[in-house]
Amino acid sequence: MSTDKDTTTLDADTLRDWLDAHKPVTVLDIRTDDDYVQWAIPGSVHINAYESLRNGQVGALAKANLPQDRPVVIICNAGRVSRTAAALLAERGFDARWLAGGMKAWTLAWNTSRVPVDDPSIDIIQVRRTGKGCLSYVLGSDEQAAVVDPSVSTEVYLAIARERGWSIRFVLETHVHADHVSRARALAQRVGATLLMPKQERVTFAFKPLADEDVVSIGKASLTALHTPGHTNESMCFLLNGSVLFTGDTLFTNGVGRPDLHAADVDATRRRAASLYASLNRLRRLSPKLVVLPAHTSEPTAFDGRAVAAPLKEIDAWLNGWLTSESTFVDRVTSHVPTPPNFARIVSLNESGELPDDTTELEAGANRCAVR
Repeated sequence: MSTDKDTTTLDADTLRDWLDAHKPVTVLDIRTDDDYVQWAIPGSVHINAYESLRNGQVGALAKANLPQDRPVVIICNAGRVSRTAAALLAERGFDARWLAGGMKAWTLAWNTSRVPVDDPSIDIIQVRRTGKGCLSYVLGSDEQAAVVDPSVSTEVYLAIARERGWSIRFVLETHVHADHVSRARALAQRVGATLLMPKQERVTFAFKPLADEDVVSIGKASLTALHTPGHTNESMCFLLNGSVLFTGDTLFTNGVGRPDLHAADVDATRRRAASLYASLNRLRRLSPKLVVLPAHTSEPTAFDGRAVAAPLKEIDAWLNGWLTSESTFVDRVTSHVPTPPNFARIVSLNESGELPDDTTELEAGANRCAVR
């Protein structure tokens, strides 16, 4: 097969802009079935052509039935095999592009959603890393703002605040993260905000520590810190105006945080799991009307403007079955879960406060912070 025809590359930022603007485009994922199941771009078409293309064969692409009236953007793991696929589709008359850097580059892509809340004194924007599953938040009240668990470029949060006339006064972390490099310290330094973190001795840089039941005021809003150890020993949730709960990696909409990362041994993991059991029972005693906003999702986030959120009552409907007894819960959450890639290096960076210029390789791969 001939692959010497010129093809067009597309960077992840441009594809992000296209999807955010709902531009007609076919995203064609040619990776293996296993890779596609692990993580994919929402709405993408999957044709398993990776191995055949690597072996110099056209494979399933020869008869791919795709729309001719819009660009086709081909995705592979790192942006090499997709270039070959783009050349082949261009020979068939398609406006074919290949995504530079592949899914590794897409890990930095993001979109936003406004979180619907009944409290008129607050406004919350959810920032979603669609290629990684990280969720962060900008909450505003009376021209003041706080950012919770920032995981994308500081420019994103600055733009959100600027557009709404908010001044970022606080940057908060629910815990020391293991799957992405934190942007919290960099953002706080950039805007002169106060960096707030759970009280602990893991990090080596300056921050203002928060203890259980501490309250932070943002405009007309109040954030109450709730110590919820388990995923990590320092993990915290933040209760906003008694109506919204930022749960970090303690509780997700369809799972709970894993207790094993950086635990010294099996016994330490089980002790953490027991702590998580107690923490989740504490959260269950809060108002069932609370809107739960986690720091991660295990599903790719589409450009649909729908926040990843759920009322605590809805979550408790399945969580209740997990918490029938401490021993049953501990056994469940300590079963084998694949280790996040590069987590030891990421944790080391987050403990030192370093932010590399390029985090693409470090952060590539599916999110694996949850037990479901």
